[in-house]
Amino acid sequence: MGKRGRLSAIARAESPEDRTEIRDREDTRLGALGGGSDYTAFLDHLGVASLHLGFGGEDEDGIYHSIYDDFSWFTRFSDVDFVYGRALAQTAGTLVLRLADAEVLPLEFTALADAVAKYQKNLEKELKKKQDEVRERNKQLDEGVFRATFDPRHPKGPPPREEVPPYINFAPLENATDALKESAKREEKAMGLLMPRVSEPKLAPLVASVNRSLIESERRLTSEAGLLRRPWYRHMIYAPGIYSGYEARPIPGVAEGIEQKHYLEAEAEVVRAAAALRAEAALLDAVSAEVDAALR
Repeated sequence: MGKRGRLSAIARAESPEDRTEIRDREDTRLGALGGGSDYTAFLDHLGVASLHLGFGGEDEDGIYHSIYDDFSWFTRFSDVDFVYGRALAQTAGTLVLRLADAEVLPLEFTALADAVAKYQKNLEKELKKKQDEVRERNKQLDEGVFRATFDPRHPKGPPPREEVPPYINFAPLENATDALKESAKREEKAMGLLMPRVSEPKLAPLVASVNRSLIESERRLTSEAGLLRRPWYRHMIYAPGIYSGYEARPIPGVAEGIEQKHYLEAEAEVVRAAAALRAEAALLDAVSAEVDAALR
């Protein structure tokens, strides 16, 4: 991320923790893919690793599929000097060539494990926030806060009392995330041994096998059964939120179970998401073992 992009991210950050991470992090954390139609079928349904690349922030998303965005509008109001369009074409073109020419697919799983750990912590914070909100509202009901503060000329009924959301056992997800972190480190180390020798003819079968596994890696994060009540979405880690349009809901089964107060479902989805992460970790361990055995 360039300096301007980093400063823009700091300005948009929603919490002190996010700002600290942006300032201290050496690389750029990729955002979660939501429901944009360009990649929904690939990522959310088929489990094909996908990437969204673009420039934004200059017009605050004010122009999107406008009927006026023809060549005349583009050259007069948007990218007059063709600076951004050219830069984006060069960036995307370089990326495509890099991927196409890679002898081993350049996928990094330590970043995935780090992202999943953040998603899991956010879910725990979200549940605690709901618990605290319900406890406080119930306490105010007991104290008569709402009746005392209503305008007597326009009385309103107090909000209903709710049960405090139960605790959810996140341990399976935490353990699976930790396992994925360790497996990703081992795989990264194995790739470090393979890459200097990747052009050796005798290693061609190994390289082909590793690439097949890397292609399979995203599919390990899917479930044939799909998400509850919308089984077409099969990815256990990424899906568009039911009510959020294009915005992603990481670990959607758990997130939406909490959001919709289906807490038993959320706890069951913890186990399903953890199983997907463990399947991913097992695949990475198999890759590491295969590389280590071939290069020993």
